[in-house]
Amino acid sequence: MSVMRGATVLLVLSMLTRVCFSATSKTASFGTVKNIRSITKMSKFDLPDRLKGNDKSVWVEYIQLALQYKPLNLGQGFPDYYAPENVTNALAAVAKNDNPLLQQYTRGFGHPRLVNVIAKFYSKLINRDLDPNKEVLVTSGAYEALYATLQGHTNPGDEWIIIEPFFDCYEPMVQTAGGIPRYIALKPKSTSGTVTSGDWVFDRKEMESLFNEKTKGIILNTPHNPIGKVFTLDELQFIANLAKKWNVLVVSDEVYEHIVYEPYKHIRIATLPDMYERTITIGSAGKTFSVTGWKIGWAYGPANLLRNLQVIHQNSVYTCSTPIQEAIAIGFELEMERLQQPECYFRSLAMELLPKRDYMAKFLREVGMIPTIPEGGYFMLANWSALENKVRLNEESDENKDYRFTKWMTKNVGLQGIPPTAFYGPEHKTLAEDYVRYCFIKKDENLKAAADLLKKWASK
Repeated sequence: MSVMRGATVLLVLSMLTRVCFSATSKTASFGTVKNIRSITKMSKFDLPDRLKGNDKSVWVEYIQLALQYKPLNLGQGFPDYYAPENVTNALAAVAKNDNPLLQQYTRGFGHPRLVNVIAKFYSKLINRDLDPNKEVLVTSGAYEALYATLQGHTNPGDEWIIIEPFFDCYEPMVQTAGGIPRYIALKPKSTSGTVTSGDWVFDRKEMESLFNEKTKGIILNTPHNPIGKVFTLDELQFIANLAKKWNVLVVSDEVYEHIVYEPYKHIRIATLPDMYERTITIGSAGKTFSVTGWKIGWAYGPANLLRNLQVIHQNSVYTCSTPIQEAIAIGFELEMERLQQPECYFRSLAMELLPKRDYMAKFLREVGMIPTIPEGGYFMLANWSALENKVRLNEESDENKDYRFTKWMTKNVGLQGIPPTAFYGPEHKTLAEDYVRYCFIKKDENLKAAADLLKKWASK
């Protein structure tokens, strides 16, 4: 079975263009608002079957809840304090730069200054010389890097193995490309006492059984969201051996690569023997520099695999923001100069987050929850089942308990978390119903306010 199965991307895009033109022409011919409204009610304009079930996002729903009830928001994964000055100052300087071309379109596959520094940076980390023009693609966030990867490498009926819990876009991205998700859950070896993200493991026999002739690849996320698991060398080697045995791709989502707590180490699966050739690795400026609103990500890997991503990218996004790419490049250049020094942001961020992590774990324990202590990232899962008698779950109508718990807490306690069943396939959602995901890359005063809210509620 070949890794490259020749995605029919250009044909599909041209067909979509013709369909859109045709629909526009027909609609315009009716000529009145009344008739336009009438035609848009016809079934031929309904959501296609392959998209149904993927039109509801936990983020859309919970952002609206936050706007309505104005809780203390520990749900979404972004800092509520200032980004590092070197990148924000760089962006301000670029905006005022006397080079007018820095405000115009740049190279579609990535601003030259940025792809060069990304290639230089990762060449050192993976001990391989990357070609900045062929082995690096800059995208509109890691989100688009994932989208371009899965659209570009999926034919109808291809199977993708997805490790649960997963960032919720993995599943619909596979499905909208015509692929079939196959799920395997990480499960905790212990659910009492001190639980760490390393206690969450996959069943090796179960994973091995998912690989077959239809498998196109496996999506890996390390450090992991939402568990915070940093996959071990032994676990990565097991996955790598299966990928090589079945000649499939590995999509390695490594956006939290610099947020790893000692003594744990992030291992890039592309560095394992014979794995670079079949791995697409995804990174994020939003996570690397704490600027999630800048929406710049990247993918790196062998040129023959990135070509498929380039076709998708050039026919959808085409190019990303020039001044933001320039500013990120400047930020990378500075951090590379001080890479081994404590003040390097790639090193200091984890040290800054460690006391926040430990503080959150402490106050969650104090109210009766059982937190999973993450080895990486800035999320924490907590089992809230011991507090169920304090929550009026019947006041919410959602199917899954974690949705009812988080909505009730948002409305009645003023604290918002995220329901982790959103990160599971349909068969395994029950595994996560007793958990909530909180984010701790927040101001100390907001973490203290969250602790106070929970303690006041739990003591009633």
